[in-house]
Amino acid sequence: MKTINYKILKHVVCLLLVVSCDDALDENPDNRTFIDTPEKIAELLVAAYPEAGYTPFLEPMSDNAGDKGPSGTTDFRVNEEMYFWRDLNDIDPDTPTDYWNDAYAAISQANQALVSIEELGGGTDLAALKGEALLCRAYAHFMLVNIFSKAYNPTTASTDLGIPYVDRPETVLLGDFERASVEDVYANIRRDLEEGLPLIEDDYEVPTFHFTKQAANAFASRFYLVLGEWDNVITHSNLALGSNDILGTLRDIVSSSDLTLNDQIALYSSSLEPANLLLVSGNSRYNRIDGVARYQLSQRLTNELFIDDNITGKSWAYDLFFTGSSGDNNAIPKYQEYFRITNPAAGIGFAFVTFVLFSTDEVLLNRAEAYAMLGQLDNAVNDINLSLEVKTEDYDRSTDVLTIDTIASIYEDLPNDLYTPFYDIPEDALPLVAAILDIKKTVFYNEGLRWLDVKRHEIVVEHRDFVGNSFVLPKGDNRRAVQIPEAARSFGIIENPRP
Repeated sequence: MKTINYKILKHVVCLLLVVSCDDALDENPDNRTFIDTPEKIAELLVAAYPEAGYTPFLEPMSDNAGDKGPSGTTDFRVNEEMYFWRDLNDIDPDTPTDYWNDAYAAISQANQALVSIEELGGGTDLAALKGEALLCRAYAHFMLVNIFSKAYNPTTASTDLGIPYVDRPETVLLGDFERASVEDVYANIRRDLEEGLPLIEDDYEVPTFHFTKQAANAFASRFYLVLGEWDNVITHSNLALGSNDILGTLRDIVSSSDLTLNDQIALYSSSLEPANLLLVSGNSRYNRIDGVARYQLSQRLTNELFIDDNITGKSWAYDLFFTGSSGDNNAIPKYQEYFRITNPAAGIGFAFVTFVLFSTDEVLLNRAEAYAMLGQLDNAVNDINLSLEVKTEDYDRSTDVLTIDTIASIYEDLPNDLYTPFYDIPEDALPLVAAILDIKKTVFYNEGLRWLDVKRHEIVVEHRDFVGNSFVLPKGDNRRAVQIPEAARSFGIIENPRP
């Protein structure tokens, strides 16, 4: 097989030479600046996180999107194509190809950092840098395999197509890349995660843009959740959350709803928000799409996710705001654009958005699901109540605390085949798992995480257009794996099968 694609190749060469990307491909490799100090390695790792968003193309694929009809803007191609689960080969920001490119660029950064650490002799002084590089490499591959491959299933993982697991810097123009099996990709992710996590330190100038100990354990919590390793989920969730004042580390929507709209937006992705464990700022126009895209927060979904009472019987504390010129263009204050001007005279530049990659809210609900699966139902319900307390308007601990029985009564009529992961969900755990997944639909609306749950639990998704036509993504449908970018396929990377 050949190289992944041209953009990745250019990124790789730029990383190895540490020179201007405009001139990198014209430079002789012998003129490179060697990465020969810890400071230079640390600089490499600043860009070892995918600087792109997956939310713009994953959210419309999920059941967290609906057709708003003519009131929604229709010129956002990625939003429409992904709503109907079509293969999209655009290379613009916010597309699957863009994320693929940036994820492999991040992997290249991490790989070069690891080689440079080895060349410097490794040792204790470089251990934290090695840990971050391993976590970055593991994370980027984890997101790639979750997006571009089938959901993990141990009975089929050895034959399911994964993604290329790249664990070395590319120093030649044509490298050999083949799709590993899903099983092999996860084995490599586990290796990097479990080797790197104990090495992580918290010595960063802006910690929330790096894998701190908390963020690394949050990643481990998500990784083991996908694998169904419940004890590991709980262990790493506990480490990410700590033992003191967990409630104070969660995103307090009740309190933030008192802020102005602009302050709410700024706080959501702020490094000062205690719930945010890992952030990335990526080239994205999503702030312009959020709220006005046609296939987004329809009125039906607005009611279902935010207007109707949650399972406490009280209202969510989220503030909707109206954007656009007409119709039901509602949004939740989460995204803010920063425009980096590259040519002041012409007003030319790049739009950036900060995305939340990991949060304490996700970790808490991961732990709740693991508790439920292990039969620790009281612990699971306690975590559910913690989540709801800071997200529910006028929440009262004396009257609104849910019990196992009340949740079971709310979800007593669940279809037996609603959730069909590779493992069996115990009968007494099912109502709690359903409650957790429903809470996550609202809490992580427009963050892309719902799609991960849709894949993990094989949830059927039905989309309707404005006139009522139904489009269904059934269980096991091959379109659940986003198509490999066209440029990668042109160099020999095997494409995903289609119905």
